[in-house]
Amino acid sequence: MLLLWLVVLVIGLAWLAHRRVDTVPALGIVAVYLIAMGIFTPGHSAIRAVVLAVLWILLIAAAAFVLLPDLRRKLFSARLFAWFRKTLPPMSVTEREAIDAGTVWWDGELFSGRPDWHQLLSYPKVQLTEEEQAFIDGPTEELCAMVSDWQIGQDMDLPPEAWAHIKTNGFFALIIPKEFGGKGFSAYAHSQVAMKLATRSGDLASTVMVPNSLGPAELLLHYGTDEQRSYYLPRLARGEDIPCFALTGPLAGSDAGAMPDTGIICKGQWQGEKVVGLRLNWEKRYITLGPVATLLGLAFKAYDPEHLLGEQDDLGISLALIPTDTPGVEIGRRHLPLGAAFMNGPNSGKDVFIPLEYLIGGQAMLGKGWMMLMNCLSVGRSISLPAVGTGAAKYTSLVTGQYARVREQFNVPLSAFEGIQESLARIGGNAWLMDSARMLTANAVDLGEKPSVLSAILKYHLTERGRECITHAMDVHGGKGIIMGPNNYLGRNWQGAPIFITVEGANILSRNLMIFGQGAIRCHPFVLKEMALASRADQGQALVEFDQLLLKHIGFALSNAGSTVALNLGLGHFERRPGNAISQVYFRALDRQAAAFAMLADLSMMLLGGELKRRERLSARLGDVLSYLYLGSAALKRYHDLGSPQHMEPLLRWAMAESLGKAEHALEQLMRNFPSPVLGWLLRRIVFPFGRRHTGPTDKMDADVAQVLGRAPGDATLQELLTGCYQPQDPEDAVGALHDAVTQLNAALPLHKKLHQAAKAGQLKPVPGQSLIDTALEAGVLQAAEAQALRLAEVARRKVIDVDDFSKDELLPTEGRIR
Repeated sequence: MLLLWLVVLVIGLAWLAHRRVDTVPALGIVAVYLIAMGIFTPGHSAIRAVVLAVLWILLIAAAAFVLLPDLRRKLFSARLFAWFRKTLPPMSVTEREAIDAGTVWWDGELFSGRPDWHQLLSYPKVQLTEEEQAFIDGPTEELCAMVSDWQIGQDMDLPPEAWAHIKTNGFFALIIPKEFGGKGFSAYAHSQVAMKLATRSGDLASTVMVPNSLGPAELLLHYGTDEQRSYYLPRLARGEDIPCFALTGPLAGSDAGAMPDTGIICKGQWQGEKVVGLRLNWEKRYITLGPVATLLGLAFKAYDPEHLLGEQDDLGISLALIPTDTPGVEIGRRHLPLGAAFMNGPNSGKDVFIPLEYLIGGQAMLGKGWMMLMNCLSVGRSISLPAVGTGAAKYTSLVTGQYARVREQFNVPLSAFEGIQESLARIGGNAWLMDSARMLTANAVDLGEKPSVLSAILKYHLTERGRECITHAMDVHGGKGIIMGPNNYLGRNWQGAPIFITVEGANILSRNLMIFGQGAIRCHPFVLKEMALASRADQGQALVEFDQLLLKHIGFALSNAGSTVALNLGLGHFERRPGNAISQVYFRALDRQAAAFAMLADLSMMLLGGELKRRERLSARLGDVLSYLYLGSAALKRYHDLGSPQHMEPLLRWAMAESLGKAEHALEQLMRNFPSPVLGWLLRRIVFPFGRRHTGPTDKMDADVAQVLGRAPGDATLQELLTGCYQPQDPEDAVGALHDAVTQLNAALPLHKKLHQAAKAGQLKPVPGQSLIDTALEAGVLQAAEAQALRLAEVARRKVIDVDDFSKDELLPTEGRIR
């Protein structure tokens, strides 16, 4: 009986913490319970007396801790505050500005351990305006049609007509407001354009993305002077200027604070006058559009050794806009990123003098460059690379689904084999999950957010999953995928996949340091405020505020621990969640994981402190959980926005099984590698009291998604999956040939069945050297028109299956080509 009372007490405490009942009422409820426990527990054993005494002591101690603030500050908060200040890791200026950059959105809800699903579902559904849709259906579709990815690779450039089309139709001006001659498109429209171009050519997408992502236009919009915006933005919109932005150098990649590039404040001659300006020396590389740019955005460290502007020597990272024809600017030769054809190369400058007015934002923004970059990067990374990764997933869904229907082995389509279905499911399921996250994040930008943590999540997970989709597509295509030539529509995607893993922050860095490292401080409701108090000059007042925050922080941690227990015991079923019978199950599962994540994040930061910064694998696993919670949230949001249609259930179930399974795996690995093995063991009992509930998509889920990819063009589920993907239908196009073959084989399917049934019934006897179609025609099984339809279908099939070959002369390098 005593044990039962204790079990009920633990569950009750968990429920009170989960419901976040105010402290005083909660203490009163516990006191009443202990009185009842003392009265109604039978017997007078010593064990009963000791247990009750311990419980009352704990209750009184908790009450004193909460209700006697002066005593709490003296005995507990002051000592903890001193320890906190001592162990807080040093933070560089660049780290501080990176953490302060951007805004907190749905990631903050997930970090709270109590996400408000009604709030998520209340965000407006993403949609394009008529003008934006017309641009995608018109100029974007036309641009895709006028290029061949293979020919771009052969010429190492876009065709002249494509460059002209890009400039004439304002592809470089998607984010520039209409008042400056730009399109003024939404973030979602920008993402849709970039994604569609990526489904045709990665080089084409890269060319268009850069001016609309982290670059001069974005920086000018947010920080430029009125004069700079009025002069440069119309020129950029018309394509008169081609921009690039130079940040990375040989000695400073991810660690931008280590850049050796300098700008010295000095006096120099400018347009016949002696003015105060900057003498620049730099060396940059990997600069996209650099070889053809007319306007160079440059990051450097500014110094004022002669104190011409003030008393400070080191002014910090600064940004300038420099026409590339400025004396001393050297545009280097081209890089070849894995043979990709988009313009990329080094540049440098030796004693380049520029006036202060070349600084983006003028002299007022001198030394604020890193803050400017971080704020713009939080937006740009939310759009460009996620669009490319999603484009790869959609494109491979299109071509691999069709190829698996066209190609047969052992007289059955590849799509009938379970091994192939596993790859198809990974491609199609990832495509829908990635697209959901891309749409939700673009929507956040359109709502005015600058989601720095979410942009890191998308950059890492969507480029990695895009690479995974390409890998599975190559596996399914086999020899078709590895023989290069005009008929190979996958090979250049395979070659280029690592590029998007590398740029704008290498993925290893993004996963291990940025997602949780930045998110833990930026998204946590209390940590950033506590860190600010540690450096406050008035330590007396800081201690008072720290004590108040600490009390809330402890309550926050206990509530998440209580939620973890309560929800894992099934008490969440007493709380209604939005959605239908299918989605409610997933909302509750995400509730459990969010509570566990918040609890473990707090414990990790408390136990490791600054050491967590160096325990990258633990930080990465916490970041993984946060990421998969976000991906799952995005899938549910999209399903809801579509009206929860039944035909989309296979994709939703796969996406949620994937997200929940990966999150649980990360949680398990985190606890198995916890600094304290004993605590890790205990935490596993709390987080997984009945074992893991989610291990990933089942074989049936995989088969259901694979079936979607194998459906006929026009199927509602397939078309929703492929929305925004360029789908050529010209049989002379390598991808269009797939569509033509699928169409003809579908139309000829009854004739194929008729032919095989006749052969099975013994009506046809194979004739050496003669096709079964001709044999059937001679035997009267097929009419002439039927035989011709089957022949044409087989010709279309063979056109897809065939690969390219070249003569020796064709493979010899021509003049001017790289040998």
